[in-house]
Amino acid sequence: MPLSLLRNDLPRALGAVRALIADPDDLPQVFTLLDALPGDTFLRMERRLATTERGRRILAARPQIVALLEDRAALRRLPEGSLGRAYLDFVESEKISPAGIQEADARGGGDASLLPPTFAYLHGRMRDTHDLWHTVTGYKGDVLGETALLAFSLAQTWNPGVGLLVAVGLFKTFGAPAARAVILEGLRRGLRAAWLPEREWETMLSRPVDEVRAELRVGPPPAYAPIRSVDLKVAEAA
Repeated sequence: MPLSLLRNDLPRALGAVRALIADPDDLPQVFTLLDALPGDTFLRMERRLATTERGRRILAARPQIVALLEDRAALRRLPEGSLGRAYLDFVESEKISPAGIQEADARGGGDASLLPPTFAYLHGRMRDTHDLWHTVTGYKGDVLGETALLAFSLAQTWNPGVGLLVAVGLFKTFGAPAARAVILEGLRRGLRAAWLPEREWETMLSRPVDEVRAELRVGPPPAYAPIRSVDLKVAEAA
């Protein structure tokens, strides 16, 4: 079933949640969940983008950022301390790539060609800039960092699929107040921040990352103890 403005598939969404609880590294299931439970996210996003000059440029030009993010040689030539260099450090440390995320979307999501073209573009734009959001917020790619970034994203988009993932994260951290606090602070940061879907990331890669963080009002990267999925599996097996 494609991402849909009019129809949500709660059983399919809950099935994806169960799979993610069993294996937090199953990235295609994240896209299955987002495909099954989009609500009216993209309609609201399109309408909000249309209210600003930057947003209208994005809707009109539909820039594609993946080629820039995949060119690691070019990113490496950017100034030390730039957003592009910080992004490169992030994806290399996490051993991920935009192409890998696109592949996970293709495996777990729906047929984007069945979407209205603007909604398909916005879905792809959010997917392809996800790790730039990691970079500016300072959340790592561990389970807790991903959940905190999802909370940040929820405050920015109010996507019901993202909300379900955050709710699961809060439930799982009920007995871990420090971890729960990281997630809740992610939500608060998202509420305080500028609206990131409107940003023209293509023009920002060479800028100092600290300058970008200040402009976006995200604050400094948080200090927290990462929780990797392998640690969760060891704890559950003990």
